[in-house]
Amino acid sequence: MNSDTIVAIATPPGKGGVGIIRISGIGLEFYATKILGKIPKTRLATLANFADKDGGVIDQGLALFFKTPNSFTGEDVLELQGHGGPVVMDMLLQRVIALGARIARPGEFSERAFLNEKIDLSQAEAIADLIDSVSQQAAKGAMRSLRGEFSDKIRSIDRKIVETRTYVEAAIDFPEEEIDFLSDKVLLESLKEIECKLELTLEKATEGALLREGVTIVLAGRPNVGKSSLMNRLSGRESSIVTSLAGTTRDLVNEHIHLDGVPLKLIDTAGIRDARDEVEEEGIRRAKREMADADGIVLLIDLSTTSDWQREIKILLDELPENDKVLVVLNKTDLVNPLPQTQGKNPYPIVHCSALLGTGVSEVKESLKSLFGLEVSEEGAFVARSRHLDALKRAQAHMEEGNSQLSHFQAGELLAEELRLCHDCMCEITGEYSSDDLLGEIFSSFCIGK
Repeated sequence: MNSDTIVAIATPPGKGGVGIIRISGIGLEFYATKILGKIPKTRLATLANFADKDGGVIDQGLALFFKTPNSFTGEDVLELQGHGGPVVMDMLLQRVIALGARIARPGEFSERAFLNEKIDLSQAEAIADLIDSVSQQAAKGAMRSLRGEFSDKIRSIDRKIVETRTYVEAAIDFPEEEIDFLSDKVLLESLKEIECKLELTLEKATEGALLREGVTIVLAGRPNVGKSSLMNRLSGRESSIVTSLAGTTRDLVNEHIHLDGVPLKLIDTAGIRDARDEVEEEGIRRAKREMADADGIVLLIDLSTTSDWQREIKILLDELPENDKVLVVLNKTDLVNPLPQTQGKNPYPIVHCSALLGTGVSEVKESLKSLFGLEVSEEGAFVARSRHLDALKRAQAHMEEGNSQLSHFQAGELLAEELRLCHDCMCEITGEYSSDDLLGEIFSSFCIGK
């Protein structure tokens, strides 16, 4: 428990019908008596006047009192729900500070809930993800994580890891029986079960990361191949200038869209060619920089001006930064008859499209979903973060190394060590083992008052 009392305005800044002051600490009866003139009944909304130090009324509203440990933070929590004007909220905030509370740091209420074991670390992160959700799917996924579905999966795997490690440690304690123990079918099945659960959880977590973080896609190609037209079609509005003149786009044009609930950041770039001036040269340099950092590239080819589109693709890919996610769009099909055949083995998916008329745009969207793994199933998805994916991947690597040590060398000690490291990775996700630096980084990104 923290010895100090914290306070913050828990509603967004500005004018509103309701404004909420949230206070958390030990012994909040003192604050309730000074401000309300009484201690309200726990977990019951009470109409009261909010008094200043001289007994004057600052505001009138509802008071909610939650007694430790039955509160969000695990401490006493007092919420004062008054009128949402910035002046009256500030007056009430200053009154609480004058009584001895201090302004809460960003995320400190959630941090105290974590430290007081009301929620684990992944649930705390889910609170921020729920607030920051940019789609219904993301909000639902964050709510599943907040309810503990993600944590339950992690703890289920971790219990199996600990159980298996205990089994291996027992084998090491009986050296004359070690080979028999380590070759036992039960151990091999346990290791296989852990690997399967890790793989399935990583798959779901990857889907969850897409819901939260989205995908960055760069539209690339020669000048005047239809990048801006496709950008406008995908975004549903005229965000990029479209003309018959080559090289219209000089700087980067960004657009955020949702594709079946998954956020996408589209970047329209300058056409790739020998620059005609310094401005175009800078635009091409920026385009290539974005391509190097992007999750993938949509490469457009103008069928009306290119007889050998396959050769053009190869030339462009050689000029562009390497990326293993490339979708080729053969554009301006309205000007070509018959359309080229694209069947056969290709190292990248190919789609026909007329960005001008809109034909083939739905196929482009479906190909994007397939190529970038955007088929996120709403049922069972939970929001995850990059650090969760990293921990799960490291856990997989430790399991692979442990299996290798067991199968090649019958090295029980090394298998036990890899299982220990795998367990540490699981604990990082839930916060059972976390450095202070990690906690500071996570909670500092939260809203003040949450």
